[in-house]
Amino acid sequence: MGKLITLPFAALLRWMYSITGSYGVAIILFSLILKLVLLPFQMKSKRSMVRMGRLSGKQAELQKQYAKNQQKYQEELAKLYQEEGVNPMSGCLWSLLPLFLLLPLYQIVYRPITHFMGLSEEVLETVRSAAIGLGFDPSAGNIAYEQIALTEFVSSHWDSMKNTAEGLINVNFNFLGVDLSAIPSSAFKGFTFSVGTIGLLLIPVLAAGIQFLFTYVTNKSNGQAQAQQGSMKMLNIMMPLFSLWWCFTMPAAMGVYWFFNSFFSMIQEGLMGRFYTKKLDEEEEERAAKREAARQLRMEEAKKRVAEQREQEPRKPKKQPQKTGEKKVSTNDAGRIGERPYARGRSYRADRYDEEKNED
Repeated sequence: MGKLITLPFAALLRWMYSITGSYGVAIILFSLILKLVLLPFQMKSKRSMVRMGRLSGKQAELQKQYAKNQQKYQEELAKLYQEEGVNPMSGCLWSLLPLFLLLPLYQIVYRPITHFMGLSEEVLETVRSAAIGLGFDPSAGNIAYEQIALTEFVSSHWDSMKNTAEGLINVNFNFLGVDLSAIPSSAFKGFTFSVGTIGLLLIPVLAAGIQFLFTYVTNKSNGQAQAQQGSMKMLNIMMPLFSLWWCFTMPAAMGVYWFFNSFFSMIQEGLMGRFYTKKLDEEEEERAAKREAARQLRMEEAKKRVAEQREQEPRKPKKQPQKTGEKKVSTNDAGRIGERPYARGRSYRADRYDEEKNED
């Protein structure tokens, strides 16, 4: 399964080596081509990271506001991301993709016969037997890197070994006087001031330095240079240290790849950061213009409604003023007899009982 994954990478690296004839240049071109292939995914990741960086100020305000309520902070932060259309995971996942590419490349570098050349285990055994017949000692070095030692032996005895197996390649690991198959940490044993030794030790140092610059440029292009949290600062320190340790313990070819991968990534991050910052500025200006136009429209509509109401006011009938006259006598007072209101009623006549007496 691992060989199937590394097969296209090995074919690409082998093709680069057949064109250039230099293992180091092939590694550099290999890293460049991988960056170009992954560019569409990296662009998507960069856009998301720049948008998140522009929200770092608002995020800091939320963190200060809800410092004692982390649950509320997470809810408000998720709401902010949703309103701005930002997915924090989309940027992180794609940015970690280059790290996974190290695994197949490592397989190609430390197993050059079965992976870089693409030969089978049976052919490997045939080559090993032929090399042992010429004086190769498999137990002399690190067993994990036996194929590298065997490849170097084949290269130094090429005339005798070239017809051993079909597909065998004469691989020269030398690049600018440095053996790319060697492990930099081994240079401390029997240290000598030579181009090969100094260059071997410089590779991890340069890889750590370019990783630091890459991290700085990435954070600055993301808009996070002034708003880094403690965890982010720690990551910026840990990554260069990890690069230093990792490149010291791996074959120098891996260090060359790591250096140029970080170098190309740094240029890519800087250019894409400028592009997406300008693009997002234009989008925000466009949204602000639309909001302002909508506000002006609402104001115009409100003014129009007020003007229409003023035009309709003269058409409404005016309220008639209440006529002032004599105060009507209350039925309560008109019908009162002593303490009894309404005692007289409507048919009351003051001389009613006098008329009855006269009739009698």
